[in-house]
Amino acid sequence: MKILFFGDIVGKPGHEAVLATTPELRREFAPDLVIANAENIAGGWGITGEIVHGLHAGGIDVITLGNHAWAKPDAYDVLPEAPRVLRPANYPPGAPGRGWGLFKTPSGFLVGVANLNGRVFMDAFVDDPFRAADEIIGALGGQTPLVFIDFHAETTSEKMAFAHHMDGRASAVIGTHTHVQTADERILPNGTAYLSDAGMCGTEHSVIGMDVQASIERFCTQLPVRLRVARDGAVRLCGALVTVDETTGRATAIERLSRLV
Repeated sequence: MKILFFGDIVGKPGHEAVLATTPELRREFAPDLVIANAENIAGGWGITGEIVHGLHAGGIDVITLGNHAWAKPDAYDVLPEAPRVLRPANYPPGAPGRGWGLFKTPSGFLVGVANLNGRVFMDAFVDDPFRAADEIIGALGGQTPLVFIDFHAETTSEKMAFAHHMDGRASAVIGTHTHVQTADERILPNGTAYLSDAGMCGTEHSVIGMDVQASIERFCTQLPVRLRVARDGAVRLCGALVTVDETTGRATAIERLSRLV
């Protein structure tokens, strides 16, 4: 089976590009499940109920988030009512929404999908993602060997350590958050597909999806200059395609995707 994953969708340009391209990619790759990280989709931070409905209608099966999950007040009402939207599972107990779920594909496969936040250099005060992942695998209780994890973290070292921790227990561990696609896709010794960062779906001429001049001004002045989504020019669509043996749950291939739209 195949899982298509889109890296962080940034603002309206990334949003529109993903919706425009998903039907074409579905025809090209015939994925069984399409997952997208959309924590930056609403003006650069957070997500809204309207966007959730639009993404699902446009062919995105499962939506993952990250440390900006709560950036829009709408999220507090949306997440509890949206079973196919996952916020990081390692937020403390009582946080609205869910961090993992089981999803049945049209071809009949049952896939466990989880979203977790890293802790190194992150602004989210979350529980241990390693222990949280262990608990999720335990809760799955062998219901499916197919497990996909979006690990939303800053450092490659934490991401790599986490992937090795999950090797053989997850079909894929794909990193998000930095918005810069890495070139280290691989299949770990026990069958887990890994990529440090899937990259972003956002404006190519930008600073990780944000306006160039505003970003430069912020660094040069050290003032809280308001960042805004870069809107001019082509959009870079980044992600990954993972092929998994549905019987064993071991990945057999991983391919980086990077296309200019």
